[in-house]
Amino acid sequence: MLIEFSFSNYRSFRGENTLSLESLIKKKESLPLVAIYGKNGGGKSNLIRAFWLAVKFICNAQMTQGAGAPVPVDPFKLNDYSTETPTSFEFIYKYNGIKYIYGFSATKEKICEEYLFHYPKGSKAQVFKRTGQEFSFIQNKAFKQLISKAVAENQLYFSVANTMNESVCTEAMKFFTESIVFSREFEDIPGQIRFNYNNNNVLKSMKQYAQRADVGIIDMKFDMKNTEIDVDDTIPENAPPELSRALKSFVSALSDNSQAKIQRNEIKARTYHTGVNKKGELGQYELSLEDESDGTHRLMALAPAIDRVIDNGGIIVADELEKGLHPLLTEYIVNKFQNSEINKNHAQLIFTTHDTEIMRQHFLDADQFYFVDKDRQTGESELYSVDGLGKKSNADIRTGYLIGKFGGIPELGDE
Repeated sequence: MLIEFSFSNYRSFRGENTLSLESLIKKKESLPLVAIYGKNGGGKSNLIRAFWLAVKFICNAQMTQGAGAPVPVDPFKLNDYSTETPTSFEFIYKYNGIKYIYGFSATKEKICEEYLFHYPKGSKAQVFKRTGQEFSFIQNKAFKQLISKAVAENQLYFSVANTMNESVCTEAMKFFTESIVFSREFEDIPGQIRFNYNNNNVLKSMKQYAQRADVGIIDMKFDMKNTEIDVDDTIPENAPPELSRALKSFVSALSDNSQAKIQRNEIKARTYHTGVNKKGELGQYELSLEDESDGTHRLMALAPAIDRVIDNGGIIVADELEKGLHPLLTEYIVNKFQNSEINKNHAQLIFTTHDTEIMRQHFLDADQFYFVDKDRQTGESELYSVDGLGKKSNADIRTGYLIGKFGGIPELGDE
């Protein structure tokens, strides 16, 4: 469960910005969703990128950061000093009932600061702190010091400690590796079908979501055909000799004989619609998945991610959630997270959107709306909420936003 995400000096965001999922109105432990609004080019996607970069770097730094590899930060560039200033990220979250605070700051050359705290018995306790290549530990010092010797200046201690099975870091890391899902990773429908082909619940869910997107779909079937391909048939005739030999050597290494086969999975998804024949009689007619609308594809692609976090808990982070979807379908997704009878495992949804119809939903509170705006003179983006409108209706928020009261809208001017 995410409580708070803060970052600074990343792309169009120079100062520190915080996305909080703590409820300020109903005093719940954490919000099930937040919607982020703003004009095109204002910085909404950069917020999602910041979240994505931090999570992926945390999960993979021990593998991607070889000797001399740059840290993949992207600082603010519209002044003469921010490129020399560290980029920072911090997550406050709960996993398996324990609260954690993890953060780091870095330039392209090195990690400047890093820290992890937890609350195993309700009180804050340090797991580790780092400044440059200086590390401090309170407990289990000998093992942690040994781990620190293996941490290069461009690597995260957290990531290395996880691979070396330091117990607290391993448990804290599960939040990043198991709980967070990005919608951009669920856009390949054939890939989703292939991965979940033996999971009837996921395939059933994809079918149900498709039917919600298109009322004309009455059934859907999935087929996967495995075909074996001789390696000689997979290598283009004009392939360099070195590549051809390497591929053949690779296949031969997988088998005791040089006639090893490569297996290819061919996915076919078919939808069935009601139609009328020449006699005027109703019947079922088959279409390929490619014939369906973008909205159907979008909802089907998101189905496994949505059901995964609703069933198990977790977070979906989506840029332009409503893209390709009818407003009622966007409302359907939002309601899944907001409805506590459906969302029993405290799943969370963080998304950017231009869909102001969501602001009309009576079941959302003011602290669930954030705005991003960019200063025209400095080029800096800023993230802010409307938590001061706790007693206002959502209609007031929508109206105020559309007339420019909260910023984050395009300045069209007069023609």
